[in-house]
Amino acid sequence: MRILFTIAHYFNPEGGGKHGSLSKDPRPRALALTNCLTALRGTFSKSQCFIDISHFATASVNQNQVSDVDIVVCTTQNRHLLNQISLPSNAYHHHATNAAPMLLGFECQAVLRDGLGKYDYYCYLEDDLILRDPWFFIKLNWFTTQAGDLNLLMPNRYEVAPQGPFCKAYIDGDLIPEATAKFQNVQDRPELKGSIMEQGILFRRPLNPHSGCYFLNSRQMAHWTRQPYFLDRDVSFVGPLESAATLGVMKTFRIYKTAPAYAGFLEIQHFGNAFLNLIGNQIRLTGSQP
Repeated sequence: MRILFTIAHYFNPEGGGKHGSLSKDPRPRALALTNCLTALRGTFSKSQCFIDISHFATASVNQNQVSDVDIVVCTTQNRHLLNQISLPSNAYHHHATNAAPMLLGFECQAVLRDGLGKYDYYCYLEDDLILRDPWFFIKLNWFTTQAGDLNLLMPNRYEVAPQGPFCKAYIDGDLIPEATAKFQNVQDRPELKGSIMEQGILFRRPLNPHSGCYFLNSRQMAHWTRQPYFLDRDVSFVGPLESAATLGVMKTFRIYKTAPAYAGFLEIQHFGNAFLNLIGNQIRLTGSQP
């Protein structure tokens, strides 16, 4: 399998600190990007081995799951931390632009479009997302085989922390219905049910389709690029960052996520614990507690 990953990466220490990319301290953002890139290569590329202790040698591993992986990091205006991460030069391709920083995700869409016909999956991630599930694309392929290419499964983002009332929190809970009503009709096939490995599973149209990422097979990517609004740089969903990551695919596909009872079926880690730290402060504790 051939996979193209695009990552929007930006850092400006003079930006005022509203986002991690605007902090005065570059170290957390550099660590987030390093984790993002290292996880993609370690989980999906062919650079994996099995240590055969009896022969003091390495051997091939995961032959039926590894892929040919290309990673393109899109930056703008020379505001980035690529010179501060310790990764080999062949770990990624650097695609420099002069785009407005908040529209950098649309530059990633252009890179994906230009790769049409060369890959089996076309992917976008924000630079603080960490994907460690080696069965991720097997699950996606299973879903589209069952549900069809016009239905797109998005992962649930989560954070983990060693302390606090919860060790793990999924961070993209429901928005008010009006936030997405003009872009999606969640009453159109609101639920899909399936069974995998003798386990029932439920998928729902989410009121918050945002995951900071998307993963499209080649047919889905080609279908999206044929839409008149592709790369129109519409930023009317929440803001430019959320729109670049979510609005185009929300207009094109029926988006699903696994229901909360099955949240871990398809998930991706959000670096840090900014959302977890809200629990007990802006986010009140309700329901069952650990």
